[in-house]
Amino acid sequence: MAATLKDIASELGISITTVSRGLAGYDDVAAETRQRIQETAASLGYKPNILARRLQKQRTDTLGFIMPTFGPRFSDPFFSEFIAGIGNKAAEQEYDLLVSTHAPESEQEKQAYARATQRGWVDGLIVIRTRENDSRIQHLHEQNFPFVVFGRTNLPFDYPYVDEDGVAGMRLLVQHLADLGHQRIGFIMPPAGLMFSQYRLQGYYETMAANNLPVAPEWIVEGDLTQRSGAEAAERLLAVQPRVTAVICGNDLMAMGAINQMQQNGLTVGTDIAVAGFDDIPASAYSNPPLTTLHQPIYDIGRQTCAMLIDIVNGRAPENPSVLLTPTLIVRASSGSSIL
Repeated sequence: MAATLKDIASELGISITTVSRGLAGYDDVAAETRQRIQETAASLGYKPNILARRLQKQRTDTLGFIMPTFGPRFSDPFFSEFIAGIGNKAAEQEYDLLVSTHAPESEQEKQAYARATQRGWVDGLIVIRTRENDSRIQHLHEQNFPFVVFGRTNLPFDYPYVDEDGVAGMRLLVQHLADLGHQRIGFIMPPAGLMFSQYRLQGYYETMAANNLPVAPEWIVEGDLTQRSGAEAAERLLAVQPRVTAVICGNDLMAMGAINQMQQNGLTVGTDIAVAGFDDIPASAYSNPPLTTLHQPIYDIGRQTCAMLIDIVNGRAPENPSVLLTPTLIVRASSGSSIL
């Protein structure tokens, strides 16, 4: 039979209240007594009643992540890395992670956020893939519900976030290709409604202009972050005459789809045409050819957003509530060598 608080109290000759407060780490129990309580609890095999402790704290010790994706499955390794970062950090702090999936900007997604804030299932939420006037963040702000965001918006209030600098990242990619001699550089951009897409498009335009390179409207094609859309966008770009000599893709999955389509059209990627991606998912180093891309520490960003949320849930202000990271250029064979 499992040991109880009463058993520990009897063993030590102190009150049950003192045992309970000592196990909870309260300062009104002397440090030496707390240590004796914890040692005795361990020797007796005491296991706390997690449900009772959560009810006492009026918290669930659970964090939520509502993933904006279509269908019950997700194929983007970006999400796998991000969730691993959140989940591992949560586990270290003895929190559980509740994950659900809903199509972005759907009624089901809206209802999921309403349930999370009204029914007390989770103590806080992590939001990802921000939109310009993001109704999810607006709702969480209005409800005064703990949240942290991976991304920025144009909303007229501050909130805790971690983000990567998409403008700086695109500057690195475009400059790399321009330095190799490319003048006709296409861009397969993420959905225009996503804030990170706007930042990456801004970086593309600014760096093309800084190198006195033209931008034809037909060089910019929108995809939906999947390999299929990357292949379809690449087919459209290959039909433009004169053909682009390099293509930057808004994420690695679209870049892999684009590479496959180019190869089916008889082109050698890295020689006949250059391709680059964004994210540096694990598979990018093993694509054929290996993908030039921008590295952002997806796993670490997941850990960082989770740590910030745990601070907020516990009434602590994050040490740095606004974190902007600069991606790192990773040059591989898909961008080839100089064409000058």
